[in-house]
Formats: sequence, structure tokens, C-alpha cells
Amino acid sequence: MNKTIVVMPVANEESTMPELLERFLKLPYEDLYLYVIMDDYSKDRTADIVREYEERTGGRIKYVYYADSHGVISCYLEGYRRALADGAERVIEMDGGLSHLPEEIPRFIEKLDEGYDCVFGCRYLPGGGINNHPLHRRLLSYGGTLLSNTVLGTRLNDMTSGFEAFQRPVLENFILENFLSTGHMYQTEMRYYCRDYRNAEVPIHYVGGKSSLKGSSISEALRILFELKKNDARVRKTGTV
Repeated sequence: MNKTIVVMPVANEESTMPELLERFLKLPYEDLYLYVIMDDYSKDRTADIVREYEERTGGRIKYVYYADSHGVISCYLEGYRRALADGAERVIEMDGGLSHLPEEIPRFIEKLDEGYDCVFGCRYLPGGGINNHPLHRRLLSYGGTLLSNTVLGTRLNDMTSGFEAFQRPVLENFILENFLSTGHMYQTEMRYYCRDYRNAEVPIHYVGGKSSLKGSSISEALRILFELKKNDARVRKTGTV
């Protein structure tokens, strides 16, 4: 398998991190690495746990501290930069805290092996689902997909979920510093910029937790949604790979 790096920003996850890392290490791939991106927001022992695994696994697990972070989305983007700099041919992005399941990573790798440029996790395909998430959040996520497809002309079944994978040339074609989103709208923004690539969706299970979504976040997401078409040329260097 081509070198594949999973990028996962986390904070304050000492209760779930050992289990997550152990489950990741059971995956049957030799050239698969996990970069755990962290900043100063995390105050518990999460960083210590990751560093212990980094030493134990000879670098298959890697602790990445991002001093200039200004939130989780900046950590996603920094993770992409670090992965590309370290020679990744494929990059997978997922959330920590076991909201995304390590056992579903092979679904993304299989589609990349088939030649797809981008692979997106979808909660609404057969075999996918959402657990421990309040009804209003489910309605917002589903409604966000319908609205995004209508405004942006995209046709994906899930425009708002995390868990996604890219071939190296896709990320190299983006000017990451020019992304607009700093919060919940990031996943939609990325899917829009990837619309002309060869895309696939795979079913995922999302396990919810305490919601950080606020009214101001919804207003910000709507504002960005209607700015994405204008921002497209600032992000994509060319139309497709």
C-alpha cells in the first residue's frame, strides 16, 4: 500500500485515546500512520499518552504539536501539511474520541485503491448511521446537506460529515491558507472544492457526544455557504488533477 497518513486533531481525550490507538494498531496495513494533532487547548494527559505510543510504535503513531493553532480546523489543515511534507501518498482525516471508528478506515483505503481521488464518509448510506446524537443535530446535518447541494450544485448524500480521504495531488492542488471555514462548515467547504474530482462515498457510523454547535455557528455556516463559489478560485490552483 502507498504511504497513508491519518490526520486526527484531538483535545482532552485521555479516557478514549488508549482504546482508539490500540484499535488503530490492529488494522492490517504496514504503511499506515496516525498523526495526532494537538494544541494548547488540551489540558489532560492526552499528549502524554500519544507520546508514549509514539515511542512504543517507532513512529507509526506520531504526536504533532501545532503552536500556531487557532482551532480544530487549523489543526486539520496543519495535519495535511505535515502529512504531505512526510511523503504521504494518501491522507485520511478523522475525528478523535471514538466518534469515528478506526475499523472503518479500510473502506476509504479500498476506494482509494480503486482510483478515486476523494472518498467521503456518509452517515446516510446503507451500513452507516448516527448514534448518541440529539434529534435537532440530526435534522441540522441532514438539512445542511439538502441546502448545500441546492446552493452549490453538489450531489453528495452527506455534505456535513467528517471522515474523508484524499490522494496526494488533490491536497497539493489546494491553497490551504485560503479556506474560509474555522468551524462546522469546513466539511462542506472541502467537499465543494473537490466536486470535479472522482469522488466516492462510503458508509460510516458517527457516535455523537456533547454538542458545541451554537446559534452563531449556524449563522457563520450560512454566510460561508453563500461565499464558497466566490472563494473557489482562491483555493484551487487548477480545476482537477
